[in-house]
Amino acid sequence: MGLRAESAEPGEERVTTADTFREVYGTGPEGVWAAPGRVNLIGEHTDYNDGFVMPFALPHTTVAAVSRRTDGRLRLHSANVDGGTVELFLDELSADDPAEGWAAYPAGVLWVLREAGHVITGADIHFESTVPTGAGLSSSAALEVVTALAMNDLYGLGLEPWRLARLCQRAENVYVGAPTGIMDQTASACCTAGHALHLDTRDLSQRQIPFDLAAQGLRLLVVDTRVKHSHSEGEYGKRRAGCEAAAAALEVDALRDVPYEGLDTTLERLDDEELVRLARHVVTEDHRVEQVVRLAEDGDFRAIGPVLTAGHASLRDDFRVSCPELDLVVSAANDSGALGSRMTGGGFGGSAIVLVEDAAADKVTDAVIAAFATAGFVPPRVFSAVPSEGARRLA
Repeated sequence: MGLRAESAEPGEERVTTADTFREVYGTGPEGVWAAPGRVNLIGEHTDYNDGFVMPFALPHTTVAAVSRRTDGRLRLHSANVDGGTVELFLDELSADDPAEGWAAYPAGVLWVLREAGHVITGADIHFESTVPTGAGLSSSAALEVVTALAMNDLYGLGLEPWRLARLCQRAENVYVGAPTGIMDQTASACCTAGHALHLDTRDLSQRQIPFDLAAQGLRLLVVDTRVKHSHSEGEYGKRRAGCEAAAAALEVDALRDVPYEGLDTTLERLDDEELVRLARHVVTEDHRVEQVVRLAEDGDFRAIGPVLTAGHASLRDDFRVSCPELDLVVSAANDSGALGSRMTGGGFGGSAIVLVEDAAADKVTDAVIAAFATAGFVPPRVFSAVPSEGARRLA
């Protein structure tokens, strides 16, 4: 899914999506739903270690116009992808032979719902998205969650948002084959406007933390480096396997259980330097989430900046998932007056976030763009991130 119709006014997306559904399928949809992408403020690569995360939903959404079918067929169409309509048969969906390309994500959702025993007899779906793909902003989770929410409503499944998120994660892990944690789907399904979501990924307990930067004269910029990544490629899986190996060597269920206090001494028990680095990042990142939660609750938003920068250093040096473009965003932004910056998302490309005084936003943006030009990189895309509403029905 890609970037489209970013300037649309609120409400326009439900009209245009329904109209296109009618053009594609010859009749109007039964409803229109939306699910957002997300930006993760802090807590990277902690979700599959039973740790803590703090994302919030973006105003960028994937919108789906949907109608039920009774013949076991799933027809998928996207305004963002060339190639026409993809037609699949529900009885033939299998994790051993998943659908190809973008269609695997919605197909995986219907596969996992049926696998869980829910009766679904087919669907026609048209998607339109403003969530950038490959930018570390959860375009795949938005696609999964909007599909799951539409099926939940149309087929009366009665599943709570957090359960939909769990099923979407399973669709991505088992059907698509990407070993992601639970954060992205939960953020898309459960975030609320004006808040960041403090999520414990072990028990899925949630706290909505008020996060009104504008009231403090601050802004959070998202810098999309336009360097694409793919979670289903090997490096992400290697990090996850390494974390599991480190937890086993330290005799804990997950790295979340390793105390922050006395960490250096604990890590001496590991005889593999790679495992030391992975474990150190996860434990210190969980601690950084707790720091940011306290600062936000105290209203000390400016003090969050250095925590973000420390998180980037850990992702760059210990977890080793940064890239030259992401590192350049952080150095250029901080050198030009940002309060703090870090990469966000799984890494190997994607986006960085930058916390700035509102009055300095243009200066910092110009500095980052100039630094990319000097380095000969593709110009980045920069926009402000405002905590927005999670998945919902539009019509």
